[in-house]
Amino acid sequence: MFSGFNVFRVGISFVIMCIFYMPTVNSLPELSPQKYFSTLQPGKASLAYFCQADSPRTSVFLEELNEAVRPLQDYGISVAKVNCVKEEISRYCGKEKDLMKAYLFKGNILLREFPTDTLFDVNAIVAHVLFALLFSEVKYITNLEDLQNIENALKGKANIIFSYVRAIGIPEHRAVMEAAFVYGTTYQFVLTTEIALLESIGSEDVEYAHLYFFHCKLVLDLTQQCRRTLMEQPLTTLNIHLFIKTMKAPLLTEVAEDPQQVSTVHLQLGLPLVFIVSQQATYEADRRTAEWVAWRLLGKAGVLLLLRDSLEVNIPQDANVVFKRAEEGVPVEFLVLHDVDLIISHVENNMHIEEIQEDEDNDMEGPDIDVQDDEVAETVFRDRKRKLPLELTVELTEETFNATVMASDSIVLFYAGWQAVSMAFLQSYIDVAVKLKGTSTMLLTRINCADWSDVCTKQNVTEFPIIKMYKKGENPVSYAGMLGTEDLLKFIQLISYPVNITSIQEAEEYLSGELYKDLILYSSVSVLGLFSPTMKTAKEDFSEAGNYLKGYVITGIYSEEDVLLLSTKYAASLPALLLARHTEGKIESIPLASTHAQDIVQIITDALLEMFPEITVENLPSYFRLQKPLLILFSDGTVNPQYKKAILTLVKQKYLDSFTPCWLNLKNTPVGRGILRAYFDPLPPLPLLVLVNLHSGGQVFAFPSDQAIIEENLVLWLKKLEAGLENHITILPAQEWKPPLPAYDFLSMIDAATSQRGTRKVPKCMKETDVQENDKEQHEDKSAVRKEPIETLRIKHWNRSNWFKEAEKSFRRDKELGCSKVN
Repeated sequence: MFSGFNVFRVGISFVIMCIFYMPTVNSLPELSPQKYFSTLQPGKASLAYFCQADSPRTSVFLEELNEAVRPLQDYGISVAKVNCVKEEISRYCGKEKDLMKAYLFKGNILLREFPTDTLFDVNAIVAHVLFALLFSEVKYITNLEDLQNIENALKGKANIIFSYVRAIGIPEHRAVMEAAFVYGTTYQFVLTTEIALLESIGSEDVEYAHLYFFHCKLVLDLTQQCRRTLMEQPLTTLNIHLFIKTMKAPLLTEVAEDPQQVSTVHLQLGLPLVFIVSQQATYEADRRTAEWVAWRLLGKAGVLLLLRDSLEVNIPQDANVVFKRAEEGVPVEFLVLHDVDLIISHVENNMHIEEIQEDEDNDMEGPDIDVQDDEVAETVFRDRKRKLPLELTVELTEETFNATVMASDSIVLFYAGWQAVSMAFLQSYIDVAVKLKGTSTMLLTRINCADWSDVCTKQNVTEFPIIKMYKKGENPVSYAGMLGTEDLLKFIQLISYPVNITSIQEAEEYLSGELYKDLILYSSVSVLGLFSPTMKTAKEDFSEAGNYLKGYVITGIYSEEDVLLLSTKYAASLPALLLARHTEGKIESIPLASTHAQDIVQIITDALLEMFPEITVENLPSYFRLQKPLLILFSDGTVNPQYKKAILTLVKQKYLDSFTPCWLNLKNTPVGRGILRAYFDPLPPLPLLVLVNLHSGGQVFAFPSDQAIIEENLVLWLKKLEAGLENHITILPAQEWKPPLPAYDFLSMIDAATSQRGTRKVPKCMKETDVQENDKEQHEDKSAVRKEPIETLRIKHWNRSNWFKEAEKSFRRDKELGCSKVN
């Protein structure tokens, strides 16, 4: 517990000396790989970021890394930017995904690698680095049992500093880590991010970070609980330092001098002093009272026992308490308080007055907006200083919208500047623009509906954010996927399908993946419809299905005179689908006789599902909707190839047709640990194979951990399950888990996005030309619209609920009018 990172820790005094007396490097050093590794010293820690020169999307991270140079150097940790050059070969300068990480070395030994998105600001950088270096000294726990075990082990030996923070990498976490760096050899630091654990030790207000001092060193009876003192100030490095100083001070001090002249560490730390006046006749009782008061006021005030009989200064005979404020020159107060609670109240009430005055002074600088009740809003606030290259997208207005979307194929982001989700998605949208810069024929645009509500209403935008793709002569296509960079990028890259294939050679290149090899990353399955030239209805159904699946899969049509050559080669009876699975190198044929568009969509959607997929938050709804029990292999990393081979063999032999076999990587999807804790107590070692019957009964069965995951054992276990010879390990409660608000129902949004691929339809009565013509008419008649001051408009638009209702009415009205025109 008291060993570890001692080579770096030299105490707070040395840190202060470093800050004020030692020369420091204020800018981020830039080195080549060879130069960087030559500077590493045994026992010294170093944080390095390997990147390509002039990489635009790392500029924000580099700014924060530059800010971290000074504080990390104060703890003896060097920081460097390492520019990857072609002349030098380094495993840290490999693939693009490897360049999105920072690496922590101790000497030339790699301790830890950090994805750059976890190092989102200087606080996160410092916190993560110190946390990694102090890993053996700062115990991270997730349940009350772990805390009790640590507490029992340290009784009579050492004290504990227990802290709860809302998340790793936030300012409070950094403050705790900096305190642990200095005091980690004296106290055992314990950290958690679990609200349930904080609630279990009796904390009522669990909204904010907490820090407790556990007085375990004084406890000799192992059955006795350690006293706990809560730090009531915000978790900052200075406040924690001052709090620990008060914990180190004597609990009670006896004095026999003028209270006005007495000075203790408490006064130096800005805390008041409370003197319990005593005399010889009542000394024992007065001392017990003073000790009780001292425990109650620990961390808030210093408590002293004032011996009246030895005192030369006169004190009023009826006074039994003396109160001394921390401010210089303020006379002491002589009080008559015959109850301990009255003493405590007097101290706390006077401290409250001082805190209110301090808060009022702070309020003059503006409201405290660091605390957010919404994680999305908190993220937006955290990234508020991030400068986005907005110039990569075209900002639209009422005057420019029509002309822009009619002149070129356009992607339009409809967002609201006041909404946190919109602003978070705007960052993903700009990231897509960075990746597509100079390569895409689509024009990326955006319009702020808070300023141009009429345009958004006319485009049937009733929620934010929304992405729509506009192509001349076609209906707008709405994006219904995840609000992230990769999913949106996939949608844009695949939006141009289905395509017409014009020759046998082109069809073969299409099926092999050569024709659109750059897009295999976004769609591992290519779908080719085979039709004779006379099969018009079947082609129309396939085209309709392809339009439904725009942005999600590569689809193509071959309907030339020589189509029989392809159908014969792949044993496909016309009309047919050819499914090319590029990762497996297989081509399957599926007949389409009497198959309608919706059935084709379902066939293709099912074809996109893997036989043994890695389950993630994003793809879970796709497999969950199959309504089959989940056979999940939990793994702490990549799945063992032997296990994968055994399960895939059973899949091919039809043993697992009644189940959905899958695996979950806890490193990629950490929520899996929480799932396992709901199944097991205690948690057994990984890997774990579990059968979860979510759709009927909620039973959870575990494959015997003492058996190897091989085909024979799996078949035997499945037969026992079928015969009812296996006992479940738990039954999941049959309760409905609802989000706190409809807007937080993210799983339903994901599910809707998945199902919408097979069900979404653009009303045939509404044509793009009609929309553009209506826009044109409104644009020409805009002079007749009464103009309002921009501030008045923004105030009106802030009332979101009314705006949404009006927009919805307008949408229904426009739809009815459009349909009546066609009819």
